[in-house]
Amino acid sequence: MPSNIIQWFPGHMAKTRRVIKECLPSVDIVLEILDARIPLSSQNPELSDIISSKPRLTLLAKCSLSDPRANDRWREYFKKNGRKCLFIDSVTGEGINNIAPEIRNMLGEKIARYEEKGMSGRPLKAMVVGIPNVGKSSLINKLCGAKKAKVEDRPGVTLTKQWIRTKIGIDLLDMPGVLWPKFDDQKVGESLAMTGAVKDEITDTEALAIKLVGRLRVLYPELLCERYKLGDYENYAELQDWELFEKIGEKRGFLISRGEVDFTRTSSTLLDEFRSAKIGRITLEEPT
Repeated sequence: MPSNIIQWFPGHMAKTRRVIKECLPSVDIVLEILDARIPLSSQNPELSDIISSKPRLTLLAKCSLSDPRANDRWREYFKKNGRKCLFIDSVTGEGINNIAPEIRNMLGEKIARYEEKGMSGRPLKAMVVGIPNVGKSSLINKLCGAKKAKVEDRPGVTLTKQWIRTKIGIDLLDMPGVLWPKFDDQKVGESLAMTGAVKDEITDTEALAIKLVGRLRVLYPELLCERYKLGDYENYAELQDWELFEKIGEKRGFLISRGEVDFTRTSSTLLDEFRSAKIGRITLEEPT
């Protein structure tokens, strides 16, 4: 990431990698939680090597915020690549009831062996992994039917691993959410920051919001223009990203002395309204 976007990137990947490896023998399956708006960028590039042959179910969270058409394309992508996936949303409840049946289906042979040994009803054990603020704690609380994991709409709340018993006969090992220390692609870091996986306090939110405008004008120009009452996008096609960002501030009336745009307020509004889907249901990445 260029220094003008993120000054410091959190993460204790080496420690988490070690803890995951140590705990893998005690679990039956790994639940990998991704952000449905950025399935590639929210994917830990080292996870496949770390978990090796352990069964993995990918849960694409916050799917009520992502583009439904893009969800279909990603569902097909994971299927073609032999990956089991479900789209879920812990706020709306979408897909939550499909998790336990899918886990039992994937672990059918192991469950049969338990039953042969007279161990029918033994709780299955699942490790839950995912980046900060991806919705791990919200999902765990949904599966428990009670507030067992601390939830806040900011990254880095779960700091230690913990075992949690659910109401669906599956024990969950909640791992701390971490980000890897470097990115081969600058857009990965930007995508993580845009969706809130990186704390805004360590981010240049103005530069990030301008980057977001650049993405949205290409991917969802109609939604951008409709939300900020810009009219016909063709009127702004020749503007630079920062000029369009300024125009949005003007349209919202975010002005300070001498009619200048309040960049801080405009940035905050753009990022908040993208993250809450007030601009619309948006997915920033397509399958490759």
